[in-house]
Amino acid sequence: MNNNLAEIRKKTVPVNQYINNLKQPFKEKFLIRKQMYQLKKEATHRLRKFASRYMIVAFSAEWCKDCTINIPVLALISETTDLETRIFGGLKKDPLSPTGKWRIPPSPQEVKTFKVEKIPLIIIFDKEGKEIGRITENPQEPTLEEELLKIILQNN
Repeated sequence: MNNNLAEIRKKTVPVNQYINNLKQPFKEKFLIRKQMYQLKKEATHRLRKFASRYMIVAFSAEWCKDCTINIPVLALISETTDLETRIFGGLKKDPLSPTGKWRIPPSPQEVKTFKVEKIPLIIIFDKEGKEIGRITENPQEPTLEEELLKIILQNN
């Protein structure tokens, strides 16, 4: 199934814009992580070669600990490799719903479309809109950039 990447772009924001629009103290936590993290140069160098052929879309919330860890790394990866990275932000749990995990709105409708259970949910699309892989909460590889590279290499 191919997704309409133009529609996704309309409903999301670039990763750095997402971070810059966060309220304090969340913004500071995201920015500190971004400043402190050191990307694996080998992985980002290799990712750069594929950047024009893929797009990353992530679901995030400012209150989410794993988002605070991984979304700033996505921002660094995007800056370093030019890999387009977009964010569906503002997810909010719905503790009163017996059936739905997320309160819509403010959570985007796409939490249902993409069956978001845990966040961050990082989805890798090729430029035709085909989903080629997902990372839920935290990468399986030692780093997020290595996990993204592994997924992309499996599809080349």
